[in-house]
Amino acid sequence: MRPSFRFTARHRSVAIALVALIAGCTAFAQAPRDLDYSRTRASQTGLYRGTIRPAGDSIPQGKMQSWSLHLETAAGAPVDSATISVDGGMPKHGHGLPTKPQVTRSLGNGDHFVEGIKFNMGGWWVVKFHVSAAAGSDSLVFNISL
Repeated sequence: MRPSFRFTARHRSVAIALVALIAGCTAFAQAPRDLDYSRTRASQTGLYRGTIRPAGDSIPQGKMQSWSLHLETAAGAPVDSATISVDGGMPKHGHGLPTKPQVTRSLGNGDHFVEGIKFNMGGWWVVKFHVSAAAGSDSLVFNISL
């Protein structure tokens, strides 16, 4: 009887661990309810204001896409000369973007061309633009829901 008891206890432990894992994954899969999904945002310290403009105005899942980022100072002056890097991911899943998006060129009047964006699954994504220009360094963070 002793080996049977150990076997049952082991199975019970594995079952409890699996239930905890599944519950944890479910909790992490959902975005907070109060997220702002607007496409125009102020940067984190207020130096810049940015607007993302996906080609075709929709954000598809599973397809490579290009966007434009309109960037201006807090006073509304277009920012053409800037170093801009892009990163992001799924905060609740703990992984980054599946691609390495880049701002490839300035289009003038504060618009910048962003290439290589792809979202490989549905859910809450964050896209961050790190900007360094004459007004200083700051970041714009956009929430995306697919």
